[in-house]
Amino acid sequence: MIKGDNQILQRDVEFDTNSKDIYFTGVRVLSGVDAINVNIPTKLYEVARGDNITLPCKFIPKTPGTPQFVVITWYGEGVNTDPDETLIVTYFSAGDTIDVKPLYEGRVSLDVDIKTGKADLKLSSATLDDNKDFKCQVQIPKDDQGKPASTTRLVVLVAPSTPVCAIKGNAEYGENVNLTCLSAEGSPAPVYTWKSLDVLNNPRKPDPRTTDQGGIMSLYNISKETSGYYICTSTNKIRSATCNITLAVMPPSMKIGSTAGIVAGVAALLIVVIIGICCCYCRKKKLKKEEEEYAMGVREEEHGDQKPAKNGVTQIDDGQEDDRVHDDSSLRRPFVSTERHEERSERDYDDRRSEYDDRRSEYDDRRSEYDDRRSDYTDRRSDYDDRRDRPGNRNERYDDRRYDDDDRRRRYDDDRKDRRVKHDDDRHDERYDDRDLVKPPVPANKPPKKDFRD
Repeated sequence: MIKGDNQILQRDVEFDTNSKDIYFTGVRVLSGVDAINVNIPTKLYEVARGDNITLPCKFIPKTPGTPQFVVITWYGEGVNTDPDETLIVTYFSAGDTIDVKPLYEGRVSLDVDIKTGKADLKLSSATLDDNKDFKCQVQIPKDDQGKPASTTRLVVLVAPSTPVCAIKGNAEYGENVNLTCLSAEGSPAPVYTWKSLDVLNNPRKPDPRTTDQGGIMSLYNISKETSGYYICTSTNKIRSATCNITLAVMPPSMKIGSTAGIVAGVAALLIVVIIGICCCYCRKKKLKKEEEEYAMGVREEEHGDQKPAKNGVTQIDDGQEDDRVHDDSSLRRPFVSTERHEERSERDYDDRRSEYDDRRSEYDDRRSEYDDRRSDYTDRRSDYDDRRDRPGNRNERYDDRRYDDDDRRRRYDDDRKDRRVKHDDDRHDERYDDRDLVKPPVPANKPPKKDFRD
C-alpha cells in the first residue's frame, strides 16, 4: 500500500481490464467503453453506533449517455442474516421509484443520479446488526457484461461494556480455578488483559503456569500466596472498561458451605426437639384433663348412689338396714364411718388408677356411656339439690336424739348418786370403835420383841 499522497491516488485511480475507462479524482475519462462497471471506492467503512454513514457506489454503463431504464439494488449480508432479509432497497428509474424493505424503513435512503453514475446508500442510526457486507448492484437492459456489482464491509464501532468478573471453581489450597472476564458488547471484539495485585495492593508477576486467553485466566495449584486482587481490562479501538475481583484462598476445613450446612442441621435438630417437647406436654396435659374428668364422673356417681339416713338408721345398697345401738358410742359412730368411707374411697381410687392404663383401649366405647352417665348425673344433681333444700327435718331429728341422750345421761347420773348415797349409809351403820376392839390373834411362832436399847 502506497503511503501519503500516493495512497489517495490509489483510492481514486482504478484500472479495469474489461474497460478502458480511467477513474481519476472523480473525473471519468472515456476510452472505448465496452461493458458496465460498478465500483465502491473503499472495501471497509467504520461508523460509531448511533451515527449516520453514506456508502458510495459509482457505475459506468457500456453505452455513453443516459440509459433509458436502470435498476439499482443494495443488499446486506451478515453472519446471522436471514437469506430472505438480505435485500435492503431497490430503485427503478422508470417513474423514479424507491422500494425500501420494512426492516430498514425510516433508516435507509438512496442518493441516485443516473447522468453521473451515482447510487449512494445513506444509513442512519447504525446498530450492531449493521455489521455486515453491503453490495451495490446496477442492472441495465442489454448491458450485463463486465462488473455489474461491488461489495464493501461496514463495521459499527461500539465501546466495550463494563465486563463481569467471576471465579469458577473452589478457592481452596491445591485446587485449580478460572477467573473469567466478559463484556456483553463491544465492536470490534474487545481484547482482555489481566493484572494481579497481592493483598497489600502491590503489583506482582503471575505464576509461570498461569494462562490468560480470551478473557479467562487459569490458576493452577493455588495456595495462600495466590490470594489477592485481580483486575481485568476490556479494550477495543474506541475505549476500555475494567472490572476487579478478590480471590481469597482458604484451607479445605474452612469451607463456608460446610459450616453453613452444620449450622442448618443443628438448627433443624433444635426445632424438631422443641416440637417434640411441645407435643409431649400437650399430650400429657390432655391425658391429665381426661383423668380428672373421668374421676369427677366416678365420684359424682358414688355420691348419687348414696342414700340418706333416716331416724338414726343407715340404708345400704342391698336395701337392708343396719340398726345402731343407742348408747354413748352412737355419737361417735358417724365420724368413724365417715373416716372408714374416705379410706375405702382412697383405696378404690388407687385401684382404679392402676387399672386406668388397661382401660385406655376401651375409652372410646365408654365415651358414649359417659355421656349417658352425664345425663343421669344431671338428674341426680337436681335430686340432690332438692334434698339439700330439706335440711330442717334432719336437724330436728338430730336435736331429738341429742335430747334423748341428755335424758339418758341425767338418769344415769341420778342412779349413780342413789347408789353412792346407799353405800355411804351402809358404811356408817358400823361403829368405828367396835372395829378397833376386835384384835387379831398373835401367832405362836412370833419371835420375842428385841430391845435395841441394850
